[in-house]
Amino acid sequence: MSPLDIPFPQIDPIALQIGPIAIRWYGLAYAAGLILGWLYVRQLLQRAELWPGNTAPMSVDDVDELLVWVTAGVIIGGRLGHVLFYQPGYYFSNPWEILAIWKGGMAFHGGLIGTGVAMLIFARRFGVSVWPVMDLVSAAVPIGLFFGRIANFINGEVVGAPTTVPWGMVFPGWGEGPRHPAMLYEAALEGIALFVLLRYLTWTLKGLKTPGLTTGVFLVGYGVFRIFCEFFKIVDYRLVFDSYPITKGMLYSVPMLVLGAWCIYRARAHVPEERTLA
Repeated sequence: MSPLDIPFPQIDPIALQIGPIAIRWYGLAYAAGLILGWLYVRQLLQRAELWPGNTAPMSVDDVDELLVWVTAGVIIGGRLGHVLFYQPGYYFSNPWEILAIWKGGMAFHGGLIGTGVAMLIFARRFGVSVWPVMDLVSAAVPIGLFFGRIANFINGEVVGAPTTVPWGMVFPGWGEGPRHPAMLYEAALEGIALFVLLRYLTWTLKGLKTPGLTTGVFLVGYGVFRIFCEFFKIVDYRLVFDSYPITKGMLYSVPMLVLGAWCIYRARAHVPEERTLA
């Protein structure tokens, strides 16, 4: 290790131990993202002027059940996505490991699919349009993404490719050389930058008055940021083809870009002329 290499801080994955009960930072990070996202969605609903006709699409109390559905979608979809999209061979050989969520291993694209299904069920149960539900969740998702990537950092997972940059970090179990702290890049872009972008869209440009627009911008924004960060995560098990710098994360993000572009086109095509954003 050279003098410029930064050693991993060796954060204990267990935040609190009470007898046989262990509370892990990984779980706390996801809980923080979901709870703060729930509070943010409630705040958006309380601002009637942000919505078409100055009327929120549902009550603030309905968000409590939305949280339950979204949480189930994130956990089930995220875990199954990691198992099926990234390491199916390992988990099919060790099926009990599929349940070991506390060890890490959640795929955003799987969580996105799971959350999408959950939102459709929620909208149908409450008799509301799915578009404002998706817009609400999309506006809050970067909060969860930020905490999720911090959880990846604490667990020393989703590391980047070998690097010589001064901030390269030596992760345990990934050799002696420094690697990109790719999960921190993602926390900054997919979490902080995307949240700021969507907050400007929803609060300043009143994007929630155009159903589906916030969802589209989120999908495109995440897809762009994720593909960019994947260039710093060229690791063998994530490659689609050997010897080609195309990762699974890049491949799975392409449909998001297409779907996001369609959502934006649809939203702008169906909005009255006076509401069209510049």
